[in-house]
Amino acid sequence: MEAKVEKEIIKRAKAGDQTAFNLLFNSYWDALFFFLNDRTLNYTLAEELAIETFAKAFDKLALFDEEQPFIAWILTIAKNHQIDRFRRTQKENVTHKEIDENDTYEPQDLEPSPEDLMISNQDLDLILSHIKSLKKEYRTILKMRYFEDLSYKEIEKKLDESASTVRVKLFRAKKMLATLLKKDAN
Repeated sequence: MEAKVEKEIIKRAKAGDQTAFNLLFNSYWDALFFFLNDRTLNYTLAEELAIETFAKAFDKLALFDEEQPFIAWILTIAKNHQIDRFRRTQKENVTHKEIDENDTYEPQDLEPSPEDLMISNQDLDLILSHIKSLKKEYRTILKMRYFEDLSYKEIEKKLDESASTVRVKLFRAKKMLATLLKKDAN
């Protein structure tokens, strides 16, 4: 993308223009995805990391120095995010290994207790109330994906939106919901 055009699109994105976000996403998706796929050698993980990278970049777009190339900035975010994920995964694997070595398996009753049922129903009520507090576009996409169990392709068709838009909106909706639930937990 030409530097002058890129700067204009970034200014529009900083102003909240969704079309500008989509242009950036579509323009840099392939480069970012292939960069992460080369690093992870895992198509699904690379795709997930790429979506998360764009979400992080778009959340911090106000901090972007327009004198620098956008591709360099977003690849740096991607590299750091992938390293963080790798470290976190390694730490979790060690923890799971320690647990597996130290614990013996004891079968448990598979039926939830009445208390467990009550707690899960309260959690569901809390989750639903938070979903209702989100913007309509985010409520709709969460409903379609998790309550109607639609695939990304089906959501794209129903909403008449691109794959990138659907993925970014779904990621943002989940992030907002997680933030609300985290506030309640604290």
